[in-house]
Amino acid sequence: MARPDKAAAAQVLVEKLRESDAAMLTEYRGLTVTQLQTLRRALGGNVSYAVVKNTLTKIAAKEIGLEGLDADLSGPTAIAFVSGDPVDAAKGLRDFAKANPALVIKSGVLDGRVLTSAEVTKLADLESREVLLAKAAGAMKGKISQAAYAFAAKPSQVARVIDALRQKQEEGS
Repeated sequence: MARPDKAAAAQVLVEKLRESDAAMLTEYRGLTVTQLQTLRRALGGNVSYAVVKNTLTKIAAKEIGLEGLDADLSGPTAIAFVSGDPVDAAKGLRDFAKANPALVIKSGVLDGRVLTSAEVTKLADLESREVLLAKAAGAMKGKISQAAYAFAAKPSQVARVIDALRQKQEEGS
């Protein structure tokens, strides 16, 4: 009777992994229930943080074609399922881990690719999507301004040359 329950639980994990934009595996050994609640609140509304069984997670990962998670699925494991900006979730986990060293970021999954803990930390170091878009827009605006100046510079240079030639001709006559 436990077998159908486990199959159903594995199927729930499969659906969560498929629906999520990213997932980050952590080890929570040594954290209190209060600290876990604080972590869940800190991660925000677009992240669900759940304790998972390693065996069921291995089955779910295998079913959706994720390879490379088996090494990180040992010991107490919890997964942050991210629906939204994965950078914000990675920053939340990193910041909480700095304040609570018992939380260890093991690995992650982004766009069907397994990330190491170092890659998750690099992801956390990125600026938010909005900031990156603003920087890109500023850079494009700068290039457009440079192009407009370059296009305007040629006719004005031609006008100055013509004016200089006209003055030279007037002086010669």
